Amino acid sequence: MFKIRRSQDKDVVTFVLSGRIEEEQLSELQKLLKIESGADPTPIAFDLGDVKLVDREAIKFFAACEAHGILLKNCPSYVREWIETGRGRSNEP
Repeated sequence: MFKIRRSQDKDVVTFVLSGRIEEEQLSELQKLLKIESGADPTPIAFDLGDVKLVDREAIKFFAACEAHGILLKNCPSYVREWIETGRGRSNEP
């Protein structure tokens, strides 16, 4: 199961993600990013604290997001390690 919850404070839009994130869910996340980057874009963050499992494509996606300035909050240590070891290079956010 995969869930997305949107919250916003005055400075950042945060998408709280939970469950399993696999390649099939990435198109939904990309759509959300396009919507949020409209005429008056607000900084964006993904809260990954409730994420249980991610696949290789999701790692690439999150690495690309971070490279484009999207904050990864509560990033699980294994996701952080994969991003930093280069397993997640070049996939458009």
